[in-house]
Parts: sequence; C-alpha cells; structure tokens
Amino acid sequence: MHLDFGFFRQLIANRMAALVSDRSGNVALTVAICIVPMILAVGAGLDYARAYNVQSRMQSDLDAALVAAIKEIDEYDEDEIAAKIKKWFDAQSEKQSATYDLTEITVDKSGHTIQASASGTVPTTLMTLADIKTVPVGVVSAIEGPATSYLEVYIVIDKSPSMLLAATSEDQAMLRADKNIKCEFACHSTADPVRKNNNKKNAVIAPTYYDYIENLGVKLRTDVALDAVEEVLDMVDAADENHARIKVGLYSLGETITEVLKPTYSTSTARKKLSDDDSGLTSATSMTSTDFETALEALQDKVGKADDGSSADKPLKLVLLLTDGVQSHRNWVIENVTWTCTEYKNGTCIRYKYGKDWGIVTPLNPTWCDDIKGDEATMAVLYTEYLAIPLDWGYNATLADTMANSKWTSTWGGTLHSGVSGTTSRLDYIPIALQDCASSSDLFISAASEDEITAGLSTLFNQYLTSVRLTQ
Repeated sequence: MHLDFGFFRQLIANRMAALVSDRSGNVALTVAICIVPMILAVGAGLDYARAYNVQSRMQSDLDAALVAAIKEIDEYDEDEIAAKIKKWFDAQSEKQSATYDLTEITVDKSGHTIQASASGTVPTTLMTLADIKTVPVGVVSAIEGPATSYLEVYIVIDKSPSMLLAATSEDQAMLRADKNIKCEFACHSTADPVRKNNNKKNAVIAPTYYDYIENLGVKLRTDVALDAVEEVLDMVDAADENHARIKVGLYSLGETITEVLKPTYSTSTARKKLSDDDSGLTSATSMTSTDFETALEALQDKVGKADDGSSADKPLKLVLLLTDGVQSHRNWVIENVTWTCTEYKNGTCIRYKYGKDWGIVTPLNPTWCDDIKGDEATMAVLYTEYLAIPLDWGYNATLADTMANSKWTSTWGGTLHSGVSGTTSRLDYIPIALQDCASSSDLFISAASEDEITAGLSTLFNQYLTSVRLTQ
C-alpha cells in the first residue's frame, strides 16, 4: 500500500484554516488549543506505521544478507561478515529507492550461532512539525548450521580393484595399446609380473602391473581420489583455523570398512595417512571386492548418531563417500564361467558365453545407506564414474548388461525406480542408485574427468558446510 503523505498534510492544513476562520462560539479557541496535538498524533501514527513497514523490509534484507555473507566459508571474521552484510544492503538500495538510512551493523559469532544486528533511521513526514525528523529502527537475525557447529567428517574411499582403473579415457586407451600389459587396470593381478610383450616366456620388466603403470606416470582413480581428499582438508583448514571444531576421519571401503584414522582435529595427521602406502589408501594396494551391504553396516557403527553440533560432545556428522558404486568381487567375474567366446574384436575375445555369478555384479542397493541417514548423519556421495571399457570381456558380461539380467533384486533386495526400464544397463543405473544413497540430490555429484573428481568432493563439502538456517 502506498500512502500519499503530501495529500494528508494538505488536507489537514485546509481543515485547520476552515476551523480557525469559524467565529461561532469557542471553536477558534478550542482549535487553537487542540490542533497541534491532533496533527502530531496523526503524524506519529502515520510515521510509525511507515517505520514498521520499513522495519519488516529491513528484517528481510538482514536475513538474506547474513545468509549470503557466510556462504563465503573461508571468511568468518566478524568485521568481514559485517562488511559483506553492508555490501548487500548497499546493493539493495541501488535496486530500489531507499526508505531508510542504515547507521550500524554489528556481528557476534561467539556462540553456536552467528548473530547480526542492523540499525537505522526512517525519515518522518508530519512529525517534522515537532522537530522529530527520524524514527529509529533496528532488527536482529541469527543463523546456525555446519559452518558454525562442531562437526565430524567421515571420508570414505572405495578401494575396490576397479578404483585402480586409469583415471582418464586417454590413459586407458594408452594402457590398452601398451604391448606389455594390454590392460587399463593397475592391480587386478598383483601376483603376476609384467613381462616384455606380455609373453610369459619373456623377461620380467616390472614385478606388478601397478609398478609398471606407476613408472609410466599414469594416474589412477585412487590417486585422483586422494587429491580430492586433499582439497577437502584445505577447506577444513580454512573453515576451522584453530582446529578446534571440525574433526576428520579416514576410512577405506572394500569387503568391509577399515578405519585408517579416527576423527581428529589434526589435518596434518590426515595428510600423512593419505601419502603412506601402509595406510591402505594409496594406489599401491586394493581390496579384492566391494561389499557395500557389509561395509555400510560397519560404517554405521563407526559414525554413530549425529547431534545438533552445539558442542564437541554433540557434533553434526557428515559422511563423504567417494566410490564407483559397484557391488562386486573379482571372483564373481572370473569363476564358474563357460569359456566359449561369442565375440572377438581385433583378435581378442570381448564376450564369453556364460558366467554363473555375473548377475550379482550390480550397482549398490541404496537402502543400505538408510541406517546411517536414520542416525541423523548426512550422506554426500561423489560418483567417480565407471568409464565404459567395451574391449574388456568382464565389463561386457556385467556392467554393460541390463538390470533385468542382473540379480539386483533377488540377491541384493533392490527395487528398480518406477519409470526406469529393465533394459537400462547396470552402468547407467549406478548414478540413480548413488543419488538415492545421498541425503539429498544436491549432495550427489557425478564426476568423470580427473578435474571433476578432484573438485567434486570439495564441492560437496562446501554444499554441506554452507547449508544454514535462520534461528531468529
């Protein structure tokens, strides 16, 4: 509603002139005595109503400004937050005619919340007759969330053999063409040495596939995963400079969960674990299978129940899961196989007739994530996309095959999404299952390239850390 205060001033002036000119009885005397208080009363009502409306707008501006200010998670100094809020107010004033003058902004982040207050003045209209030129207004807003809370971050790295796939399609092609190995993977066969021209009769040129590929300088998916974890540790350092609020734990996922590092405030300790081959996180080792059903149950025991983040004893809890999402075991692929080749390409068999256990190599069942989420922990998932390898017979027999031909439902209890055809390949269903595993769709990222994987985990962490709610 828009009130024309000039109209009201003119109306009152006209009425006042008429009353003063009235000579009957004591009207003139009465008017003389009452007119000024009457005008001031009307003016005060109008000006304070206007100030109330301005205060409501100012409250909305402060709420929005405070949320916007702390989205910059590396800047928590109170003066910096106040400056960001001031910048927001200035921007709003430029967009629309200013109806108040901002005089002061203060920020207090001493407690579990970040609280900001803004004060200003609203110009008066009729009250200027009493030399009252402004009405003071003030508002208070407060937010809380992971950025202001005690937090435990559980970083879980898939250590299945498939995570030892060359990180990029270019490197995969190069390794496939290499006459000494002809394989995109580093450690699927750790017991067999690499021989010249891939001939068992020739001299050994590397003790393992991993050693050979490492000497070539090729990065594997696990190497890129560790780079992604480094990015998160950098963000923890920025968000918690005193290392007194955010703990980080490291876990490897395979047949079960292995706790590499219990949650700690020391990011330097975490970095040492990332580079230590004995920790089991580097590309030097891998696990023989990925059993999400068992591993996620074990992870729930490690994570426990999350709280409100108000103290070190009541932390919020975030699980950052980095995985290719495949429920698998190498033996399911290579054992109980009818070794009759049904398709060759360039002299290599890329498809065999039958394997008894090929149907149980599937995406994970997202319901296995429910118990962790049920304990109020937040699940964020980075899918390191399982890149298609159509020249690999094992891939063609499992992930390239359809969900309908899998045992996802009969063995793992999965339920196909409504509207998703059974002819969908298992590879294409992985991101659907992993998004269901995450606590929300914005806490799921699919990453294919080295750069996407490295940035993906920190993006998820930032997405969680800047999720705040207004409390006042």
